[in-house]
Amino acid sequence: MDKNQAIGFFLLATIMIVWFQFFTPDLETVPVDNPVVVDSLASKKPVQDPVNTPAVAISDSLQQFYNTQQFGIFSPLVGGTSKNITLENEDLIVVLNSAGGKIEKVTLKKYLTFSKDPLVLVDSSSSDLRLLVNQQGKTVDLNDDALIYQTEQTSIGDTTIIKFVGKVSSGQELVKTFVFPPTGYNIGFDLTSNIDQILMGEVISLDWLNSLKHIEHDIEGSRAKTTVNYYTAAESFDRFSEGSTDNEAELLEEPVVWVGMKQKFFTSAIIAQNANFSKADLSMSTNPDDTLVVKTTRALLDIKYGNIMANEGEYSFYFGPNNYEILKKVAPGFEKNLNLGYPPLHLVNKWVIIPLFHILEKYIGNYGIIIIILVLIIKMFLAPLSYKSYKSMAKMKVLKPEIDALKEKFGDDAQKLQQEQLKLYRQVGVNPVSGCVPMLLQMPILFAMFFFFPNSIELRGESFLWAHDLSTYDSILTLPFEIPFYGSHVSLFVLLMTAAQLAYTWSNNQVSTVQGPMQTVSYIMPVMFLFILNKFPAALSFYYFISTLITFIQQMVIKRYIDEDKIKAILDENRKNRANKKKSKFAMRMEEAMKAGQDAKNKKKNKK
Repeated sequence: MDKNQAIGFFLLATIMIVWFQFFTPDLETVPVDNPVVVDSLASKKPVQDPVNTPAVAISDSLQQFYNTQQFGIFSPLVGGTSKNITLENEDLIVVLNSAGGKIEKVTLKKYLTFSKDPLVLVDSSSSDLRLLVNQQGKTVDLNDDALIYQTEQTSIGDTTIIKFVGKVSSGQELVKTFVFPPTGYNIGFDLTSNIDQILMGEVISLDWLNSLKHIEHDIEGSRAKTTVNYYTAAESFDRFSEGSTDNEAELLEEPVVWVGMKQKFFTSAIIAQNANFSKADLSMSTNPDDTLVVKTTRALLDIKYGNIMANEGEYSFYFGPNNYEILKKVAPGFEKNLNLGYPPLHLVNKWVIIPLFHILEKYIGNYGIIIIILVLIIKMFLAPLSYKSYKSMAKMKVLKPEIDALKEKFGDDAQKLQQEQLKLYRQVGVNPVSGCVPMLLQMPILFAMFFFFPNSIELRGESFLWAHDLSTYDSILTLPFEIPFYGSHVSLFVLLMTAAQLAYTWSNNQVSTVQGPMQTVSYIMPVMFLFILNKFPAALSFYYFISTLITFIQQMVIKRYIDEDKIKAILDENRKNRANKKKSKFAMRMEEAMKAGQDAKNKKKNKK
């Protein structure tokens, strides 16, 4: 070899070393398919031609060099043949893959999509879960498809245990263990390692990008109930706004127990069983034009590597329904993935509505009948309050002629009119507010249903009368155009509910002392509900319809037992007995306050 050749080979070798050291793309810049190509090249080598053997050997060494550059100490895991492992229990079908040692697909056996297809909650096309480490200055994904783990399968009773073992050298390995129980929606996930030179940092990052699939009939309704929930070690629960379509993000610099990617009826979550995630970077985005994806969520969670070395890397996945009885057994605060409303609505749903609903569910298979019976039970329980409210309204009706006379006499002086009305009420022993109090006590139950029915997975796919699914709206007619705030369909239960409420309002106005424009205002609320509830679940509008009907009937029955002549006689007797009765301190303070207000008003008028 002459001098020029030696210089040429030296320069060529220098260029190759510099290229592979500084210009080889790392994991974050390589296209997603590249690791699969590498695996294919490593596992399916062409038959060697004896004449060209030296050339193939050079190619293999370059491939090994490339693997080392990309995966560092994990390069021994590249190559081999991957295999899928399918596990099945009463509730789930789970597919694991030795390529990456990860969950490939989760199917919920007891549920279907709105199109009656198997409900695949996550799969490789919608969910990308990476396990990231910093190795030799590069980010390595321990869930990369190019890394083929050895598989070990054992069982303890009916529980199946799958271990994916990644041996990087003699005596050093990374082990991912999946624990699959015979029932339920939880999958245990343990991460252990004795590789002491694994990191240039102190954490392993679990990066979960999840495109939540369109699995419900009403994608807009699904988006309004989809969010990211999280629970910290300080026992603090929080969430992104459910109804928001804006991009949201949150960086939590505190220990996190679990993160749930919650859809309307189902949740995918990861839970720390012992050592919490040290930090969490969460985000959520929405593309309103995407008809296949409801929302896209992401959770970047830090796991301290010291916990893994100490065998404290115990976690679990939850892939299942938002059923209160199931959720409350998963993890602390996990039942909050089911939005039951704000206190006291949350308490009403938790302690009254849900237990009562589940009791009825055990004995009755038709959910429309369950709703009717639920209304009857609640109305019977509230009957004393309803009776008291209607009796108060009857007293006001008896006093209506005297109130009208006061209005005619002091109609131009509102403050004087109010004084005389309070004086009249005190004389006959009537509290005008007493009729409102029973109604206010019923309001928490009424509004609790506003959260219970739209989030009740028990109603999903259940039909009743013309409603094919009580968990979504019951459309009987699709309009050729969209009405603002109403929509492009007609819900029959909402129409029936509105008609019933208008009739009930008219009936109440017959015994009410309210006159003029205020009576007209009372009809606005039923009309507003016509627009508000048109897109809500049929179960909710059906409940309000039945509730209004029974309230109307209940009022008719109560009316039969209330004698207005007897009430008038009682009021007259009260007037006689209270004629010389000393005023209470409260009444005196009220009169003094009103008198002071009247004097101030008169002074202001005189100055003008």
